[in-house]
Amino acid sequence: MSRDAMPELTLIVAGDPDQWTGGYIYDARMVAELRSQAWRVEVVGLEGRFPLADRRARHSLAQVLARLPDNARVVIDGLAMGGLPEEVERHAERLRIIALVHHPLADETGLDPAQQRAFRDSEARALAAARRVVVTSHHTARALRDYGVPDGRLRVAEPGVDKASLASGALDHEDAMRPRRLLCVATLTPRKGLGLLVEALAGLTDRPWVCEIVGNHRRDPEHAASLLAEAQRLGLAERLCFAGERDAHGLAAAYRQADLFVLPSFYEGYGMVVTEALARGLPVITTTGGALADTLPPEAGIAVPPGDISALRAALSRWMDDAEVRRRLRRGACQARKGLADWQQAGQRFMAALDAIPEAPIGAVGRPGRGLPS
Repeated sequence: MSRDAMPELTLIVAGDPDQWTGGYIYDARMVAELRSQAWRVEVVGLEGRFPLADRRARHSLAQVLARLPDNARVVIDGLAMGGLPEEVERHAERLRIIALVHHPLADETGLDPAQQRAFRDSEARALAAARRVVVTSHHTARALRDYGVPDGRLRVAEPGVDKASLASGALDHEDAMRPRRLLCVATLTPRKGLGLLVEALAGLTDRPWVCEIVGNHRRDPEHAASLLAEAQRLGLAERLCFAGERDAHGLAAAYRQADLFVLPSFYEGYGMVVTEALARGLPVITTTGGALADTLPPEAGIAVPPGDISALRAALSRWMDDAEVRRRLRRGACQARKGLADWQQAGQRFMAALDAIPEAPIGAVGRPGRGLPS
């Protein structure tokens, strides 16, 4: 294939594209798969603050979009796009804009009703200026129908997972001489529900366990500091380790050494770390928040209502106290592992979503500004 014949794409993300969190990892893996199929992909990280965009963010997105040639194919990550509808609208007729939504901005934990409405209205406008919307879960696809996105413009491209060897805790032999090893991989932000996990574990100090929480402390430093202080106050500092962010090798080692994966999120647009755990045969305790209700197979773990500390503590207690429950969930996780899609399959779904981009933005379909059939 000649260079001129290569399909081209610009991917725009908020901030540093190399951040080690679920959405950025997904974006990077899609870029790698596209490039492996001879696509020319430029990745642009915007400056400024997101998703509550500041002047610097607005200027950064405006500059990037203005320099793209007419009819260029551009994917804008929802974190970068949802707060800047005016800049997206300005180029909607000229560019083939595709929105990539991991979860709606208004579903972030901790927003008051006014902030939720503002994000919802802003993101609905931005989506109406897109020609297609790609989402990472069927749950998010269902949610975006309420934003005026027609089914015909939506495409689902769920994440994949790397093949991995079984974790030591996935095997049907247990060492009674060591504590149960719990692992949570989550950025230290309110949506991840880590305060609930700290409180739930504080009621289980009579059981032998240790827990490692791997995740970025810098996204919300004030919340991270409060979590560490609460663990100290409850006397958990020696059993509950906030390990910070780890590279791929360090994270793989953490999964390999764990017995149970825990994710107490209030909401997830997919929950990639759950499938990462299942890829290693680890049972999972999580919530039914957002797409997590679909991500975890029932035979591979226990799902509790988001925000319910008593239910989370009961699920942890049940797993710790009942050897038969542990065996059953390990076997279920190992079975679920066999059906997980890999990143190559995910990339094929993403490429399919980029085919036959409509001629007009979503907002040009049906009633003005709503994107709904008339």
